[in-house]
Amino acid sequence: MIRRHFHDLPVEARQAIAERAGPVHAARTADGGLNSGIAAFLDTGQGSVFVKGIPTDHPQAPAQRREAAINPHLPRACPRLYWHIEVAGWDLLGYEVLPGRHADYSPGSTDLPLVAAALAELQEATAPTDVPIRDAEQRWAAYAPPGTATLFSGDTLLHTDLAPHNVLVDDRAHIIDWAWPTRGAAWIDTAILILRLLEAGHTLVEADAFARRSLSWRTAPAEAAEAFAAANAAAWKEIARADPAPWKVAMAGHAVSFHAHLHAMSENR
Repeated sequence: MIRRHFHDLPVEARQAIAERAGPVHAARTADGGLNSGIAAFLDTGQGSVFVKGIPTDHPQAPAQRREAAINPHLPRACPRLYWHIEVAGWDLLGYEVLPGRHADYSPGSTDLPLVAAALAELQEATAPTDVPIRDAEQRWAAYAPPGTATLFSGDTLLHTDLAPHNVLVDDRAHIIDWAWPTRGAAWIDTAILILRLLEAGHTLVEADAFARRSLSWRTAPAEAAEAFAAANAAAWKEIARADPAPWKVAMAGHAVSFHAHLHAMSENR
């Protein structure tokens, strides 16, 4: 998606933001991220605010509306949504600005215990029944081995995209960018995080050992974990076939390797 700057927004949209946040004294376009047409830090009459937005007719606009609806149900470590407006053809969200930097997932990083703590907090969150989010068994049904998708069911609110750029770290870790909230078994987010640890340079054994800090992963049924690893591998292979960007091909490789690791462990039991 083409990234625009704050001052590229229609005048009516900028006025609507000023009505909620106060006069805008300065605006800085955020680095990184491709899923928002606007992503900017604003210095306003009421303090700092992070604004992200997307044209209302864009295919990803429903995902942003879902992100707004899910926000009241998130743990306190996640950024608070101040307002959500649709004006002048734009869907706009105004968030509190959290301090910190993107998480470092590399082996030995001091961020890792903070990430583990944030994940543990998140796994205490129950998926709301009044927000239309997908169930895990539905989301991965097309990729799971026959008859296994029901093993992914649960009532935990899942993030499902725990890439390091979706985690900010200061004295704690904050999970941001809730474009793909899902209802399912608590251990699924841990399984997803494992692939990102492999991406960051962990071995299969190291990534699995880190994941076992999570009670949900330690107690996950082996059959369910292996089935999800198979489904995740199939999904990433499809993604890489559709767009063979190097990082997507690498993620598919990590997913296949992790599934093989769990399969070997189950055979050795």
